[in-house]
Amino acid sequence: MGRFRYSMQSILNIKLKLETQAKQEFSAARAALDREEEKLQALCERKNGYARDGEALLSGNLDLRAIEENKEALRCMEVFIGQQRMNVEAAERNLEKIREKLAQVMMERKTHERLKEKAFEEFLMEEKRQEGKEIDQLTSYTYGQRQVV
Repeated sequence: MGRFRYSMQSILNIKLKLETQAKQEFSAARAALDREEEKLQALCERKNGYARDGEALLSGNLDLRAIEENKEALRCMEVFIGQQRMNVEAAERNLEKIREKLAQVMMERKTHERLKEKAFEEFLMEEKRQEGKEIDQLTSYTYGQRQVV
């Protein structure tokens, strides 16, 4: 039996490397999105803390300067939260773009693997045909030898 050699194996190897690279990019983008979401969560918690402090300032002795500082801090937190939400959305768009790229690369790799499988099946069929021919030749030769004797 001959040895199977896929003529486009180098292309398949490149596709595998590209897929690995795309998976790493996706993982990095996912980690970046997670970090941005954690920052947003921390800002929201910080804003909630300022809101609780503001309620406490209003319920006790009124310190106008502290109340104004608290209101300013809340406004700043709103701005920071708005900016962070934009960062999260940008990270989500980036993740989606990389996800689409990964899906495309995976599809190309699977296509090449299917082509390799088909080539292997054809190789096996050809091997069976060759084996059948050899058996037929041996049978004919053996039958012919019996006729001569």
